[in-house]
Amino acid sequence: MRYRLLLAAALLLAVALPAQDPWKITAANINPANYYGITVANGMLGIVSAPEPFKVKDVVLAGAYDTYGRGRVSNFIPSFNLLNMRFDIDGRGIDAGSISNFRQELDMQNAAFTASFDHQDKATVTYTYYALRHLPYTVLMDVSVTAKKDIRINAASVMAAPDLLKDVQNYYNEIDRPHVVISLLTSSAKSPTGKMLMCASNSFIFGEEHGHEPRVIHEMWDNNMHLMKFGKALKAGETYRFSITGSSITSAHHDDPLNEAERLTIFAKLEGRDRLLQRHRQAWAELWKSDIRIEGDAQSQQDIRSMLYHLYSFTREGTALSPSPMGLSGLGYNGHVFWDTELWMYPALLVMQPQIAKSMVEYRFQRLETAKRNAFSKGYRGAMFPWESAETGVEETPVWALSGPFEQHITACVAIAAWNYYRVTQDKQWLREKGWPILKETAEFWSSRVERNGPGRFDINNVVAADEWAENVNNNAFTNAAARANLQFANQAAAILGLPANADWAEVAKNIPILRENGITKEHETYKGEGIKQADVNLLAYPLKEVTDPKQIKADLDYYSERVPNEGTPAMTQAVFTLLHARLGDADKAWYWFKDSYLPNLNPPFRVIAETKGGTNPYFATGAGGILQSVLMGFGGLEITDNGIIQQKGLLPKAWKSLTITGIGVERKTVVVK
Repeated sequence: MRYRLLLAAALLLAVALPAQDPWKITAANINPANYYGITVANGMLGIVSAPEPFKVKDVVLAGAYDTYGRGRVSNFIPSFNLLNMRFDIDGRGIDAGSISNFRQELDMQNAAFTASFDHQDKATVTYTYYALRHLPYTVLMDVSVTAKKDIRINAASVMAAPDLLKDVQNYYNEIDRPHVVISLLTSSAKSPTGKMLMCASNSFIFGEEHGHEPRVIHEMWDNNMHLMKFGKALKAGETYRFSITGSSITSAHHDDPLNEAERLTIFAKLEGRDRLLQRHRQAWAELWKSDIRIEGDAQSQQDIRSMLYHLYSFTREGTALSPSPMGLSGLGYNGHVFWDTELWMYPALLVMQPQIAKSMVEYRFQRLETAKRNAFSKGYRGAMFPWESAETGVEETPVWALSGPFEQHITACVAIAAWNYYRVTQDKQWLREKGWPILKETAEFWSSRVERNGPGRFDINNVVAADEWAENVNNNAFTNAAARANLQFANQAAAILGLPANADWAEVAKNIPILRENGITKEHETYKGEGIKQADVNLLAYPLKEVTDPKQIKADLDYYSERVPNEGTPAMTQAVFTLLHARLGDADKAWYWFKDSYLPNLNPPFRVIAETKGGTNPYFATGAGGILQSVLMGFGGLEITDNGIIQQKGLLPKAWKSLTITGIGVERKTVVVK
């Protein structure tokens, strides 16, 4: 009965929603008291929107950590807010109370955030900002003012330092050349412990010929804030445009961040607005060659594209960076990297953007030696990856969270991700140089981690389960099955590379127990039917393929889907239920769980996903990754195999006419399900 009622409610909600633009999410009724910003990001730098005109909530820089606040562990450091402006018309400052027709819009196709409004009967103002995809540390904001009567505008670019930064230094420079004058508003500051220097710089870009551009004036307000400004008189009917470009970088990214911030800003200014936008749009057009297209359900199309947009925004090829559960949408989870990356976000990116996925595995490879030291300190061989990882790869979980030393399945998740990268790309050189070291050392960890309690019984005791409400339990289903997969994949990799098989790895894998009771896979030795925080046993069917019998998959699915509370659990669990029901051929239940996986988690005005139903901590990229897998591998029938990505039979919800997935894998294939 519960299922039928919830299904009916989900279907009614889906039918009631109006048709939506597949590429643009628009907010026309902006309520600051119930507003959750949306992020424009380029995989390195994220800009989070605010409900006030000419303001942004946060600027987040990937890889910038220091120790402060929560748990005596490293945290993301908020960057200088280098896009905030002060703007007045005829001496009246622009704020939420002085404007009308305020509208904000995210253009996902071009990764652009636009806001527009009217100021009394005097002017219409529009501004758009971008985290430039081709320039990892650089942003651009375009401003356009159309005068309805003769007016004078004054615009100020404000550089403000977050309160937690210290020893703030503010600089203003004018570089005068025969062909250009470059005004540089620059700030630097030390992170809370002083270990890192954070720097930012910006400059105006004017459209006038050199010698006719407005005069720029610098004002110092206090230690944490300074600005540069200009004024301009406009005639009725005239439209005036100017831009601001800026860059933010730290000593974690460059040995000379202060000068480099200014160099990057000068580079962007002299590239000019049109060249910057052309290259930015080209970079996004290349990303969108890998896309998910849904026919027949405009709202699902917009929602799924938003999820894919966010994963693309939070990641970047050519780096050794990996996203946190909240990506670049804020400081959530301290910016740390968990299994959320390898198990939830990574598979969708591996299918759609293998080169981005490569950066995520590179993040782990570069921290392999640290993982080996972590295993050594716990008395094990091989490499033990930390539950929470940040800059260096040491364990960053606060000590009060038992997941730090005990949620060890993360090590197998890292190894499985590495193996799947090889399976998708068939890159044997990469496997030899980077994949094999990860697989070998993680297999060695599990070989030393098991407790050899007699013939045929190699237990893994005292772990925090993937279901994190089960702490310090024995023989957790997901941990055991993931460890088995890790050991088996390591021997497969050895065979491909012409290396001898490790007999002990094979013996251990064969004898790690998967427990069952009354026809149900048991979550752990002492499990008695308690509520579960998130998917655990069901992950043995996908992605681990430890359970392959459809009857067993269904029995486990029916049992555990009744043990997830309606509130307080993360979004990706229902995505696994969606995927498995689709593979079992039950379109109605797959559709129900698909809607349940994210509709109750959406926040206004941009439908950003929170971690839990009714939650307020968006954007939850982990959930987006899980839901994308339910579409790609569930409805779309895609499968990662030893021979690359193949398509098995897909199954569509009744509301969808077709599903087209483009740019799949290294061969950039297209598949269609109708």
